[in-house]
This record gives sequence, C-alpha cells and structure tokens, in this order.
Amino acid sequence: MGGHHGAFSLDVAHLLGGAVLVLSFGLLYQRRLGGLINAYAAQSCVLAAAAAWQGWVQSAPALVVTGLIVLGGAGVAIPVALHRIAGRLQFDRAVVTQPGIFPVMAAGVALVLLAVLLAAPAAAQALPREDLALALAVVLLGQLMMIVRPAAPAQLVGFLSLLSGLILGIVGVPGMRLAVELAVAVLVLAGAAVAGVYLLRIRARFEEVDAGRLERLGGAAQ
Repeated sequence: MGGHHGAFSLDVAHLLGGAVLVLSFGLLYQRRLGGLINAYAAQSCVLAAAAAWQGWVQSAPALVVTGLIVLGGAGVAIPVALHRIAGRLQFDRAVVTQPGIFPVMAAGVALVLLAVLLAAPAAAQALPREDLALALAVVLLGQLMMIVRPAAPAQLVGFLSLLSGLILGIVGVPGMRLAVELAVAVLVLAGAAVAGVYLLRIRARFEEVDAGRLERLGGAAQ
C-alpha cells in the first residue's frame, strides 16, 4: 500500500467490502424487479466507494478512476438502462425465486462460509484473506442468484453482481496497474449482456406477433 497505513484504513475497506456482500443478500431477498435493479445500483455505488477508498489508501489514482467508472457505469447507466428496458418490454414486475426466499438465503449463508474456508489457504500476500473471502462470496452469491431466479432480467442482475465481485477482488490487490482496464472490460461485458437480453426479448416479441398473425390468418381461411 501507499502512505496511508493503519488499522483504520483496513477497517473501512473491510466495511465497504462487507456492505457489498450484504447488498448481495439484498439482491437475493428482493421480490420485485424494480427493487432488484435499485439494490444492484446501491451495490455498485458502494463498490465504487470501495475502489476509490483503495485508491486513497494505496496512493493509486488509477483506482480512484476505477471507482468513478464503476459509479457512472454500473451505478447509474446500467440501472437506468435496465429500468427503461423493463418498462418498454413490460417485464413481469414480480421476481420469482425457486425454491423460495428463506432456503435461498440459507444457501447464501452457506456459500459465504464456503468462501471463507476457500480463502484461508488460497490467500496470498497481494490479496489478504478477508478481501479474498468477501470478493469470492459476492461472486458465489451472484452465481446463486442466476440459478434460483428463472427470469432473464433477474439472471442478468445476478451476472452483473458476479462481475461486481470480480471488481471488488481486483481493487483489493495493491499495485494493480491494470485496474482501470479490467474494470472497463468488465463493464463492457456487462453492457453487452444488457444489450443481449434486450435484443432477445425483442426477438421473442416479434415471434409472438408473427405466431398470432398466423393463427388469425389460419382461422380466417377456415
């Protein structure tokens, strides 16, 4: 790290990383699509703060830039796009969770414990055990959300949250010179995923319209 050492800086970093993890549980708990998107926006804003804090602690301006990129991209642009897509394409506002909220939350707690167990032997000097455990837990909870939420928009948010875990791990590595490039690459991937869901939904709508016209034409011919 740079010139700002001490237990206080580590405590704040762990607090911000823990907040990102808690918001991952918030994503799992949400029952409405709008709340799900807002929870992801909040998670991204906290992630941006975590990146900026690491930039100050490590005296690394690149991480501050990374935080600004995450704030503008994942914290603002992507949630706004998701809200507009949900409104225009009339996605179902209710978010179904299988097999249910409480079993899924219990599975999430188990995955956090698994992340802690995996981080203990895998942690290196570049990425302390606590930082690795938090980042890995966020990734695992994102994967869990993709599994238990059958709707495409909810699965997309789970994928985006998984990417947030990757960024959280990246910014925790001291001296990571490619942090900005990696964050931009992750956000480009996230944007491509959002665009992909939008295009697939439009295609499905056109197929429904075409099928309806064929049925009407068939009925008229009879």
